[in-house]
Amino acid sequence: MAPQEPDASGPVPSASVPSADDERAAEALRTLIADTTRDLAARGARTEALARYRPSRRIVVVKTAESLEPVGRAWRLGVLLLETDGRVHETGRITRALEPTRSQNLSASVEKRKAERRAAARGRFVEGEVVDYAYLPIDLSTEALVAGDQRLLVADGRALVRWGTTAAEVREAAAYLADRGDLL
Repeated sequence: MAPQEPDASGPVPSASVPSADDERAAEALRTLIADTTRDLAARGARTEALARYRPSRRIVVVKTAESLEPVGRAWRLGVLLLETDGRVHETGRITRALEPTRSQNLSASVEKRKAERRAAARGRFVEGEVVDYAYLPIDLSTEALVAGDQRLLVADGRALVRWGTTAAEVREAAAYLADRGDLL
């Protein structure tokens, strides 16, 4: 059977078109994020530093060192970072701003963690401060939430958080944010 041509008189039905329930769930999720932001700010919950990685570069004969540049503050809620202005990101890498001891030729992963701490210390963060970087922004548009390619998603009219790597590791967004927010 030959595929049918789309009718030019109206939109072509697609599996990616959000249902009315998905639209309501996406709007409820955006409201939940705004409410969570206000609640955490009102409680004075502990925030962590957000940073952008600045690679080393050569300026004529001088080479600058890699560093982590401060860009804001956020609450770390498990797999999510909630900025104080309501933007949401997937948690990336986390380090502490410490000037590590000299290199001891240990395993590559230990030396990499030391380099990350050193880069955070160069970023003028307070000694010992937790620094989040290499995080990914989450698109809160209904279409992106329905697509399900990120940590926050909408499925079957429900707002969910994917806290693990498998499709079964999801939880209602309201319960997840409430539980994680209580830990701060």
